[in-house]
Formats: sequence, structure tokens, C-alpha cells
Amino acid sequence: MKKRVFVLLFMLGLCYLIFKIEPFFQDQVKIQSLKQIVNESAGLQKASAGNDTIVIAKDQIHRGDLLLVNKQFAVREESVRADIVNIFDRQDLMKGYGVLDSNILLSEEVAQRFMDMVAAAAKDGIDGFLISSGYRDFEKQSSLYEEMGADYALPAGNSEHNLGLSLDVGSTQSKMSEAPEGRWIEKNAWKYGFILRYPKDKIDITGIEYEPWHIRYVGLPHSAIMHERNDALEEYLSFLRQEKKITAKVKGKKYTVSFYPESDIRMIELPANKAYEISGDNMGGIIVTVRE
Repeated sequence: MKKRVFVLLFMLGLCYLIFKIEPFFQDQVKIQSLKQIVNESAGLQKASAGNDTIVIAKDQIHRGDLLLVNKQFAVREESVRADIVNIFDRQDLMKGYGVLDSNILLSEEVAQRFMDMVAAAAKDGIDGFLISSGYRDFEKQSSLYEEMGADYALPAGNSEHNLGLSLDVGSTQSKMSEAPEGRWIEKNAWKYGFILRYPKDKIDITGIEYEPWHIRYVGLPHSAIMHERNDALEEYLSFLRQEKKITAKVKGKKYTVSFYPESDIRMIELPANKAYEISGDNMGGIIVTVRE
């Protein structure tokens, strides 16, 4: 009798542990290509009734969170985020981290996402984050380029800082390559829509030396897919261009990510009553992300 009671208690305890541990596995990312989607659910898209048709403006190619900005593809006037704020003047956006000076500018949405991320890091005992640079207008970037030279800065328009989506993050402990804040970001930033834009193992892809301080907001599910595939932004956009459509399940939510070349983006059909986001890639394409 005692043995049966022990076994029963053991099984109940095991079920409890599985239930408690399950959320940790929800961070795993499942990715399917268009070929896999067709093989597993042929005709599913055609069977969906009540699609909406949206008209895409031509300048959308140069707007959004997934724009590629580098020496080849420059920021345009319409690419700059419209919600740029001075975060020093917004104490509601400055909880949990410091700023190097009182003139740090950033997208309001990105600042909110960053604040959410540092709040999560604080729960892990990591709380020494410091923003040293955010959005720079073309004039400031040009001055920086003239002052620092081509080895340490990019020309105006060719820097991600001209978008409002990127920020340089420091630590009050030590330099980011050694600080716990730097290690935490490399491991966890993807969960909050951020990527380490210039990793040490992607120098030949990005053309930029390792910058453990420079993070870029791309949003979910893109940051999660990039983390799962170990992609730099250049590689991820190439992957989408090649696959045309993928699905990904991230934190229990399903996303469909579709790529459309410039020739096919005048009108696009989307499932009705589904949340979606549209971003250009700054190279002649559009990425539409639908959340199920």
C-alpha cells in the first residue's frame, strides 16, 4: 500500500514539474518554409474565406522595422521613424537604465521595448544598462563621420542610427565585451525583438567589426527566427527572398512571414481579421508578417 502511495505521489510530482517547466520550452522557435507548408496543408490558404486586399504604397519599400541599412543601401527621408523622442524628457521611458547624456533620441516604441527588456534582465540580477547613443540625424552623422573617420563611423545615411531603430548600449560595470549586460543581451535580446546587429562571427557578412554594444530592433517573430538560424540581418532577408513564405511559432503564437518583390506589391491579399505588420527591406521588396 505504501509503495502504491509513493508511486502515485511520484507521478503527481512529475506531472507538476512538467506543467511548471513547459513555459520554458515555449521559447523554442519552429520554422517552416513554403514547401513544407504546402506539403502539410495543401489548399489551406485557398480555403480561407474573407480575405482583405490592401494597397501598398511604393515608398513602403523604404519604411519599416526590417530595413537593411549599410554602405550599399542608405536611409531615405521616409525611412526615419516618425516617433523619435528625447528619452531624457520622458521619464516614463527611462526606468531601469541610465543615459550617457541628456540628448539621447530614439523611437518611442523602441525605447518602450528596451525598457521592457532591461526590466526582464533586472529579474536575472543584471541592472547596469546605459544608453550611450540612439537616433542621429544626417547632420550629426556627417559631423561624426568627419570627426571619427571611415574606420569608426559611417557616412550620413549609411548608418542604422539614422533610422531610430538602433542604439548603443553600455554597462556601468565594464566594457560590453566583458560585462554581464553584454552577455545577457547576446543570449536574451531576441526574446524582446532586438538583435545584436554586428556579431563577432558575422563580420564577413555585415562588413562591420564586432560591436557588442550595438543592438537593433526588428520585432518578433523576426528576432526569434534570426536567433534560431544564427542569421545576421543580411542573411535573414536573403532567406525570406528565397523562401517567399515561412511560418514560425514563437512563444505559443503562430506567424506567417511573406516576401513580395517590387513587381508584386501593388495589391496584396491578407486573411481578414488578423493582425499584420508591413516592412520594406530597403532593397526592392516588402515583408508582410501576419499573426494568427
